[in-house]
Amino acid sequence: MTTSRTGFPGALAALLLAVAGCGGGGGTAPAPVAQAPSGCSDCGTVYVGLTDADGDFLSYAVDVQSLTLRRADGAVVEALPVKPRVDFAQYVDLTEFLTAATVPTGTYVEGVLRLDYRNAEVTVESAGTPVPATLVSPDGTQLGVVDVRVVLDARHRLVVAPGRPALLTLDFDLSATHEVDLSTTPATVTARPALVASLEPVDEKELRLRGPLVSVDVAGGSYRADLRPFHLQGGAFGEVTVRTTPDTLFEVNGTQYAGGAGLEALAAAGPGTPTIAHGTLATAERRFTAERVHAGSSVPGQGIDAVLGSVLARSGDTLTVRGATVLRRDGEPRFVRGTLEVQVGPRTRVVRDGQGPVVPLDAAAISVGQRIAAFGELRQAGEGFELDATEGRVRLHLTHVGGRVVTSGPGEVTLGLAVIDGRGIEAFDFAGTGASAAQDADPAAYEVATGTLGVAQLQPGKWVRVFGYVEPFGLAPPDFRARTVVDFAELRAQLAVGWGSEGTTAPFLEIGPAGLVVDLANPDLGLRHHLKIGPRVIDLTGQPAMPRIVPPAAGPVAYVIRQDGTSQGFGDFARFAEDLARRLDGSARMTGFGATGRYDGLASEFTARTAIAMLD
Repeated sequence: MTTSRTGFPGALAALLLAVAGCGGGGGTAPAPVAQAPSGCSDCGTVYVGLTDADGDFLSYAVDVQSLTLRRADGAVVEALPVKPRVDFAQYVDLTEFLTAATVPTGTYVEGVLRLDYRNAEVTVESAGTPVPATLVSPDGTQLGVVDVRVVLDARHRLVVAPGRPALLTLDFDLSATHEVDLSTTPATVTARPALVASLEPVDEKELRLRGPLVSVDVAGGSYRADLRPFHLQGGAFGEVTVRTTPDTLFEVNGTQYAGGAGLEALAAAGPGTPTIAHGTLATAERRFTAERVHAGSSVPGQGIDAVLGSVLARSGDTLTVRGATVLRRDGEPRFVRGTLEVQVGPRTRVVRDGQGPVVPLDAAAISVGQRIAAFGELRQAGEGFELDATEGRVRLHLTHVGGRVVTSGPGEVTLGLAVIDGRGIEAFDFAGTGASAAQDADPAAYEVATGTLGVAQLQPGKWVRVFGYVEPFGLAPPDFRARTVVDFAELRAQLAVGWGSEGTTAPFLEIGPAGLVVDLANPDLGLRHHLKIGPRVIDLTGQPAMPRIVPPAAGPVAYVIRQDGTSQGFGDFARFAEDLARRLDGSARMTGFGATGRYDGLASEFTARTAIAMLD
């Protein structure tokens, strides 16, 4: 069996660059690195965002040793002040602000992202159970330090100037570059690490900005934070202004506020208070506006232990979570593959994230399938952990479910449920969710209350993704209350094709500016040949024809060719296809191809906003 992933964010005028692994065990040292001088008068700022796309990894944690940028004149600067550990699997539906680096002005043409895989922790799901995986290179050796080299499109280079920050977005593309073999113990992941990067985001996602509070401007409706990503406790990543609106929702030390009241509570908490802001970036102005802000002890792991994950089962006041992230108040985040129990009770305070300052809920609101952040006291329990939240609190996060429409009518959709927050439905035990045992949630007929949302287009057999909250425990039906319903045509699609470790010299039936068509009859075709659209996975070999891969009519795009340890980025599809055809001269062998965009089944077309071609 193989699995894969891809994707990335927003509105772009031009592709920046492409990146690919340039090392296996050791990594090649970059040019001498200089830090930007303190108080530099001839410097500018580069915002760097990091994201990932939907896929089958539950955790994918590696150490980032450095991010260096090379200017056209050969000068090299380091953009990261410390070495963060990043779990890319946690950045599927959002982009994390990695740094706001101050660097000398000029035109930057290359960069190197150095990844250290020696202590990597990777988890995949097998039959609903999280299982460990070992990362290996194509020759079967374990990965060590890998340099991911950045080569900018000559027409679209990174220009840093004073006044207006430059923006660089990095998407870790696991779709075309990773194959998972579940037949081994532990599972084996064969990797050719690669990234897609752009001067502007290509795919719309929520942006997250973390860091301790510097100051608050209540009258101006903003605050400043000292950027510090990935639960880091130290390091100067640069200051960023977070703007708010009267509709911005706050949770400060467990209490909810809205608008100016939230800023006043933040000001009262004082400088140094940890903050997390979720919002959007106006790319033209480089202005970040928060929709939700968590601060103080409402930030997981700050002064109180926390568990982040989905409730797989509930018995009385015991919640079962398996495959969760644990944040201790005095330690690093840890992904726990085994079962973890969360104890709640009458004194547990429960709130819905993004709901605003309303009457708090009680522990009965927490049911099976709900994504939560639970705060309390973590303790060892046998070989695992348990969290005592009986005097703590639980935050209910927006949860997404996906499946095929069984029935649809005014105010309700019934689904044949396939996934909940990316987890296979076999992982969940719905006992006790209903008002009686006969009314327990049935994944084959999962009842979603849609209220006034438009569902007329959701005909039986259609695949959909629904965002909302699970009905309180013991009160189903309905099983779920929707906030947003996204039908199949609007879901982000991922295409992945592989030709095994040996590759193929003839991957396409057609290749040109009008589109690409993969040859599914090629005898070298490997186990990867699918489309993933929300919860649905389509085997391309079972379709009447391979969809033509075409560019969008307008908007941001990012295309990459990786060959011989170097990648090249392209800002338009025609040049990408032309160069790819030139490289496939009968000697080069393609091992993988991945793309993200939209799929039109009636037209048999895949409109690709990003694509990566892997050649050896």
